[in-house]
Amino acid sequence: MRELEYPFDGEYILKKSKKIKRELLESGTDFLHKKIAVLGGSTTHDIIRVLEVFLLDRGIEPEFYESEYAQYWQDVMFDNPELTEFAPDLIYIHTSNRNVTSYPTVADDAERIDAILEEQYEHFCVMWNKIEEKYHCPVIQNNFEYPFYRLLGNQEAVLMQGRISFLNRLNEKFYQYARSHEGFYIHDINYISAAYGLDKWADPFYWHMYKYAMCMQAIPEFAYNLSNIIKSIFGKNKKSLVLDLDNTLWGGIVGDDGVENLEIGQETSMGQVYSEFQSYVKAQKEIGVMLNINSKNEYDNAIAGLNHPDGILKPEDFILIKANWEPKSRNIAAIAEELNILPDSLVFVDDNPAERNIVGVQNAGVAVPEIGTPEQYIRVLDHAGFFEVTNLSEDDRKRSEMYKANMEREKQQLNFGDYREYLLSLEMKARIMAFEPMYMARISQLSNKSNQFNLTTRRYTQSDIEQFAADENYITRYGKLEDKFGDNGVVSVVIGRKDMTEKALHLELWLMSCRVLKRDMEYAMMDAVVQECRTCSIRTIYGYYYPTAKNGMVKEFYADMGFVKIGEETDGSTVWQFDIPADYENRNTVIEVAKS
Repeated sequence: MRELEYPFDGEYILKKSKKIKRELLESGTDFLHKKIAVLGGSTTHDIIRVLEVFLLDRGIEPEFYESEYAQYWQDVMFDNPELTEFAPDLIYIHTSNRNVTSYPTVADDAERIDAILEEQYEHFCVMWNKIEEKYHCPVIQNNFEYPFYRLLGNQEAVLMQGRISFLNRLNEKFYQYARSHEGFYIHDINYISAAYGLDKWADPFYWHMYKYAMCMQAIPEFAYNLSNIIKSIFGKNKKSLVLDLDNTLWGGIVGDDGVENLEIGQETSMGQVYSEFQSYVKAQKEIGVMLNINSKNEYDNAIAGLNHPDGILKPEDFILIKANWEPKSRNIAAIAEELNILPDSLVFVDDNPAERNIVGVQNAGVAVPEIGTPEQYIRVLDHAGFFEVTNLSEDDRKRSEMYKANMEREKQQLNFGDYREYLLSLEMKARIMAFEPMYMARISQLSNKSNQFNLTTRRYTQSDIEQFAADENYITRYGKLEDKFGDNGVVSVVIGRKDMTEKALHLELWLMSCRVLKRDMEYAMMDAVVQECRTCSIRTIYGYYYPTAKNGMVKEFYADMGFVKIGEETDGSTVWQFDIPADYENRNTVIEVAKS
């Protein structure tokens, strides 16, 4: 919904949140339902109200538990039965510097200040540990924003007795905890309050009148930033930037002005603006964002512009370069198809409002931010949080290279008339094993990101994955695949629940990355599951398909695997059965699977 895209009108959202919510719920979106517990150290009702519409806009339908005022710690530590029964999928702890109960005084020495610091930290740490032990779900914790006054003036951050110094040290202890605990995330309200303007943010009127940790007008900015973390945890991030060239990556029109007259580099102030933007875009590759070009241009002119000696971005930084005179909406669709990702994974960046409008209207799901003037490009894209980082895996960092390798595979396929011969030419090698600690984060990430090839649509946190791995009542398998073009990383996951009374396995999750569809990895995974079933004396495997707007391409997957359909609901959900034959022969004949 355009009203909820950054930059937005916060006042409008505050006034019209009920109307916006109603429209989103009536939109026909296939929502992901999640239970979110909000444990507040201050008033949280309006935060929840606004957070809900941002999450709905991202395809997440939240169900909220809200603690009583300032009962965030008590709800956890004294096992509030309502919170226990709620069984949250995520816990958000909304505290601020108003919840710090003790600060240093100017008379305190270093030893006393260290003791106060440890006391404040332990108050939170014991709560986090209790949540980890009992609820096994992701936790989002605010850090602390700066106070709205400085008793020690400019020495407030320097002297140990200063509150800014104290909060910086306390924040760093929070960060250390986050670095050492998977599934624990910091909501950086220290940055958000600074970006918004601390004097306005911390207006004491709203605390003393309503017990708000911030002014009312800042709530949409606050809730939007929080929603970025939540949608990232639950796999709703975008995957690719699709960029225009002229007056987007450089100043001027390369076909008219010539490469030598483009504004890029240090010679002019505007050239510096474009250079800074190119540096920002290039850095996105390091967090796994795929870069593509969609420009109305002659291809040779586009390449010449990208090879400008002062340019930061070069042709090799992009996976696909669509520089032609086709409608940009058509190029967008082609980019999604060639990358084998859904259009709603794309962010289209173009200085031309007419082009933005056409793409936004004709390419449903594609994000089309109103980027403003060149000086605003970075701020708009950065605050929009399309690629919010919650987990940064090696696979993320290598994503561009993986997709480029896929392009090479597609080219090689054209040289073969026989598809099996083509697959054999890839020299594929797989490792298929029970879940292992080093891959838990990636397995969870894959369960939340995979849409097209996720048969049961279930999403799991890392804590969930760890529990499956430790439970002898489950069979777990992950699959890694590499070939002569490169390593694809972990690309497939299976979780099956044993029923030893019936000698059966119920597949609760089967998913695969779209990068390796039609590469016979599904057959290799099936063979591995059957092998483990035989070891456990399981005779029958049951598969389940739950349809969504995105996974229709795999509705007949089980039939291809040799299952027989035994049930179908009116919504299209199906149940499949596979009786393991005594003479089962491996279906995979093209991938070399490593022996365990």
